[in-house]
Amino acid sequence: MQRTRSTTVLAVLRDGRIAMAADGQVTVGETVVKSGAKKVRLSEKGTALIGFAGGAADALALSERLEAKLDAHPGNVRRAAVELARDWRTDRALRRLEAMLAVGDASGVWVVSGNGDVIEPDDGIVAIGSGGSYALAAARALTRNTDRPAEEVAREALRIASEICIYTNDQIEVVTL
Repeated sequence: MQRTRSTTVLAVLRDGRIAMAADGQVTVGETVVKSGAKKVRLSEKGTALIGFAGGAADALALSERLEAKLDAHPGNVRRAAVELARDWRTDRALRRLEAMLAVGDASGVWVVSGNGDVIEPDDGIVAIGSGGSYALAAARALTRNTDRPAEEVAREALRIASEICIYTNDQIEVVTL
């Protein structure tokens, strides 16, 4: 079975605004099979941004669970993320899901994994997926050396990552909150 690589997601929190950006490429083996996949979105009630990396079906199942946690803990995205990670690690069916989530609102950004990790960065920038390291490095350089708003930093960092990572394209979608 060929490995599917399909994601670069970046979240940037700056000046009380959050922007989450993702490329659109899905690659199976050495072939690009989709160029315009949607990997970031606003939560149903508009309280958080959600991005995913990994298996699409797994990520969508986790996003639905996260939505339920956001409903159970209104206004507290951190708590919802922690509760999702706890369930993900301990629930037998969820444990098999292979994905990562980037979650954020104006108060913070987090990476949530199936190992029970909820990681909040020191600098308000998270990245996941195949090109995540490239996007993270570019976003850190942009925030340290420019006054660009979060949305511009996220878009430009993804564009830079697309020039380096073969699993990242320049069809960038950005959502903000």
